[in-house]
Order: sequence, then structure tokens, then C-alpha cells
Amino acid sequence: MGYRIVNGQVYSVGKINVGSTQQGIDSVSGKNLNQKVKDANFSELLKNEISKTSHNAGYTISNHAAERLKGVQFSSEDYNSIATGLEKAREKGSKNTLMLYKNMAIVASVENNTIITAIDNERAKDNVFTNIDSVVIL
Repeated sequence: MGYRIVNGQVYSVGKINVGSTQQGIDSVSGKNLNQKVKDANFSELLKNEISKTSHNAGYTISNHAAERLKGVQFSSEDYNSIATGLEKAREKGSKNTLMLYKNMAIVASVENNTIITAIDNERAKDNVFTNIDSVVIL
């Protein structure tokens, strides 16, 4: 449901009475819309918006890794598993880690909370991974 502000008053879309002192009433909660807006504090609204848009559980995926992952369909559970792997490496004091997840090798900077690259199982053969101080098997 959308809302509009007219002359400082909040009205739900479709219930606009321009020039009237009548205040809009939310059809769901029955609350005065001005009171409803006052009740919602900024931190709660921010948390809700972040949780709606946060698919990657708080880490960054580099452009290189995003390019390599284009054909891979990760679910929210997959992104959360990778976040868990980063957290496990962080707990052990790792700076750069190699995560083996499903049929992929994922190189991540734990310090920067960034996925650096991802390599599928076939491309990972005969490769050497350097500057890695830990391996997390997920």
C-alpha cells in the first residue's frame, strides 16, 4: 500500500482529502497514519530494508568472482554457507582462505570480507593456489 503526504499529513493512496483536516487511517492496523509513522523508528526500518536486500550475508563479491559465478545459481542457503565458511576462517585467524564448496573452489580475503575468485571443479585441476593460509571445506 502506498502513502502520500499532503500538507504535512500522511494518507494512504486512494484516501486523499486535500484541504480536509481528516487524517488517513491505515486499513490494516486501524491506526492513524501519523501515529503509525511515528511508531516506526529509523533503526527498525533500516534493519528491515537491509534484510530484504541482503542476499550475500554481509560479504562482498569482487567483479572477477561475479564474472566467474554468472552461470552458477546460488540460493540464499548457499550464500549463507559461504558466510559461515568466512566466519570459521576468521575465528581461526585466517587472512586469505580457500573454501571448497559443492563443485567450486572459492578464494576469499577474510580480512576484507570479500570473495576474490571462484573456480569450478574442472578449471581448478592443475592449478596452484598461492597466498592462502587456510582451507575451509563446506
